[in-house]
Amino acid sequence: MPSETLWEIATAEVEKWGSNGSEGNGVETGEKSVFFIGSKNGGKTTIILRCLDRDEPPKPTLALEYTYGRRAKGHNIPKDIAHFWELGGGTSLLDLISVPITSDTLRTFSIVLVLDLSKPNDLWPTMENLLQATKLHVDKVMMKLGKKNAKAVSEMRQKIWSNMQKDHPQDCELIDPFPIPLVIIGSKYDIFQDFDSEKRKVICKTLRFVAHYYGASLMFTSKSEALLLKIRGVINQLAFGIDKSKSTCVDQNKPLFVTAGLDSLSQIGSPPVPDNDFGKLHAHSPMELWKKVYEKLFPPKSINTLKDVKDPARDPQYAESEVDEMRIQKDQELEQYKRSSSKSWKQIELDS
Repeated sequence: MPSETLWEIATAEVEKWGSNGSEGNGVETGEKSVFFIGSKNGGKTTIILRCLDRDEPPKPTLALEYTYGRRAKGHNIPKDIAHFWELGGGTSLLDLISVPITSDTLRTFSIVLVLDLSKPNDLWPTMENLLQATKLHVDKVMMKLGKKNAKAVSEMRQKIWSNMQKDHPQDCELIDPFPIPLVIIGSKYDIFQDFDSEKRKVICKTLRFVAHYYGASLMFTSKSEALLLKIRGVINQLAFGIDKSKSTCVDQNKPLFVTAGLDSLSQIGSPPVPDNDFGKLHAHSPMELWKKVYEKLFPPKSINTLKDVKDPARDPQYAESEVDEMRIQKDQELEQYKRSSSKSWKQIELDS
C-alpha cells in the first residue's frame, strides 16, 4: 500500500478536529481556523509568520497551504490550537476555497481578506470575486449544517448580528453581514500613504463601506512593527479568542483601524462623487453604487487571472534534478514535434 501524502494526512486531521468539536451546545472548542485570502503577493504569508513568531523569509504560496499555532492557556491546561489556511494565486484558484470550509469546521472559522493597497485598480475585483465565492460556499455549508443542527446555525447568525451597533438601527436594513467573522486588511500602507489625497479618500471611504456592509473589521498595515503588532492582536483574537480591541481610527491620513460594529453609514458618508455626476449613476443597491463610484476613478484591469499562477514545474523551490532533466527532454521533444508538424502542414498546403 502506498504511504499517505501530506495533503491526505492534513485533510484527515481537519476532519478529525472538526468531529471532536462541540455539537452546538454553546461550548467552544480549543481549536479555531483562520483562512487567509486576498491579493496575489499582498503579504498574507508575512502576516501569518508574524502572528506565529516565525523568523523566516516568506515563500510564494502556490495554491492552498496550511500551518498551525499553539497557545498555552495556563498550567496543566491543554493548549489552544489555531489552524491557518492560505489561498494563493489571488482570484485564480477560487475552487480551493471549499477545501478548508466544511460543516465540521464552520462554527470556529474566520476569514481574513488581505487587499494590496498599492494596486487600487485590482482592489475591487479581487475583493468582490473572493468574497462572493467564499460567501457562496459558506452559505451552502450553513444550509447543510442547518439540516443537522439548526441551533448551531441560529447561534452563528445571532453572534454576527450582535456585533452591529444598536444605536444605528437604520443600518441593519442596508447591510448584509458576512455569515462568519471577517477581517479586511489593507496591506502595503507604506506605499499607499504617498498616494494623492483624493485617491486615498476614495479608497478609505470605499473600504469602510465594504467592511461595514459585511460586518467586518478593517485595518491597514505595512512592514511597520507597530502596525504588525496591531494586526497580530486582531488575528490572535480570531485564532485564540483573545479580547478584541475597541480602538478606532478613521482618519484617511493615518492607517485605518475599525473594529466590526463600531462604524456606521452616517459616519462613513455618501460615496465621494461630484453632485452633478450623482444623478448619472444608476444602481440597484448601495454596494453597486459604491462600486460604480470606485471603478470610475480606478477602472479594473482586464487581466486573465489564470496567467498570474506561477508554473510549479519551473518554481525553484520545488526543484528536483532528475525530474527537471526529464522535463527539459520532454519539452525539447514537444518543440521538435511542433516544428515537424508545422513543416508537414506547409508541405500539404503546397502539394494541394
